[in-house]
Parts: sequence; C-alpha cells; structure tokens
Amino acid sequence: MPSDKLFGINPVLEALRAGRPIQRLLIAQERKKDRSLQAIVDLARKAGVEVRTTARSALDREAPGAVHQGVIAFAAARGYASLDDILAIPAQKSEAGLYLVLDGVEDPRNLGAILRTAETAGVHGVIIPERRAAGLTEAVAKSAAGALEYVPVVKVVNIVSALEELKKAGLWVVGADAEGGRLFWDVDLAGPTVIVLGGEDRGVRRLVRETCDHVVSLPLRGQVSSLNVSVVAGVMLYEALRQRSSKTPRHSPAIY
Repeated sequence: MPSDKLFGINPVLEALRAGRPIQRLLIAQERKKDRSLQAIVDLARKAGVEVRTTARSALDREAPGAVHQGVIAFAAARGYASLDDILAIPAQKSEAGLYLVLDGVEDPRNLGAILRTAETAGVHGVIIPERRAAGLTEAVAKSAAGALEYVPVVKVVNIVSALEELKKAGLWVVGADAEGGRLFWDVDLAGPTVIVLGGEDRGVRRLVRETCDHVVSLPLRGQVSSLNVSVVAGVMLYEALRQRSSKTPRHSPAIY
C-alpha cells in the first residue's frame, strides 16, 4: 500500500489526532523520554500503531537532511479531494464558502505554509494544478505542521476550468496581482469567495486573471516590490476572516 513519511512532532501528532491510518512509528532512543514525544507514543499505542525505538541515526537515514525532531511516522498515503467534495463542505458547516486557488506555487515550503494558514483561517479547500506546481510531498507536510490533515486539497488539470466550475456554483473569484485595480480590503470577501494567488515567479497567469471577477493588489510602501506568496495568502485570508467575523458582514459580491 502506498505510504507517506511524516516527520516532525506537529505533523505526526496531528495525523494521529485526525485518525489518519499509520502503519508504524519510529522514535529516536535519545529522545524517548521527551514529554512531547511521549504524547505521540501514547496516542499511537491507543490507536494500535506499532512503535519502534531506534537510534537517531536510523531516523536520519529515513529522512536525510530533514528536521525530524526524533519522530517519523509511516502513514497511509494522503489522497486528493475532488471539487464536488470541497463544494459540499460550506453547507455542512453553515458557512459561506471560502476557497484558495494556487496558480503554480512550486516551493514546497511555501505550499506548506499556505496550507497551515488556510487551515487556521477556515478555508474549505485548496486547489492546485497538476503541472508546474508543488504537490503533497513530505516537505509540504512538514512545513504545514499538521494542517494537511484538515485542509482538503484538489489537484486539477486546468485552473481556468476549475474556476468556471466554482463560478457556476455561485462563488465570486478574486485574484491577487501586482497590477490589480483595487486594494484587497475594498472588495467584499464575506460572501462565497475564491481567492486566487499566483506562483513565485510568474504570478497569476493571464487567462487565469481574466477569469477572475475582481483583481486586487496589496499596497507596498517600502522599496521591495513584492511579497512572498505565503504572506499574501495570510493577508488575504485573514481579511476574509475579519470581514466574516464582523457584526454586520456583507454577503453580496458588490464592491464597497
């Protein structure tokens, strides 16, 4: 059976808490008495997971160059969700849909950081392209610090087609781009919304940008001309969360 290798305290702990099937757990002999690792061991044993204690060097060989913090889990491979899967989530939670589309984020650390932010902001699903983009790798899981267990990720062949499907489902699409005509806080993000972010080098591609209902930008006051995509994700998602948390949220797609 295909498996994922999870390393690091938070990714392994959240996988156990989420009930993800785990075949076995490796714990570094040198750290077996650490309180944080003991909590992982206790959860694993309650779930019937095989726990092995071994030399740290064995973990180093399993995860070369990684910061494994003395724990590695061999878990069932993480699958991708479908558009239908994530479109059903808002109704189950009685919430307005909030989705994130990443148009070619290639750095696994950026993708992991974005997934972590998406989970904390209550995003109902993240959509990524099949080509020229990072997928759900071990490095992404580590960077996401456990958030991957809770945020469904959809992989699609064509981002534009996916956006059209989301628009048919009643969502408004807001792209973030340096050339955006409005500032991000001037657009209503309280209703059913898809936020689109571009890749590290090329930003949002032209056809994707043209599919957006609104294209917004973030104000830059310093000498540096751009922000990391994971930072943009945090700013945009938490503006959406702020608007949704307001006592008088706007539920129409209108511009303020």
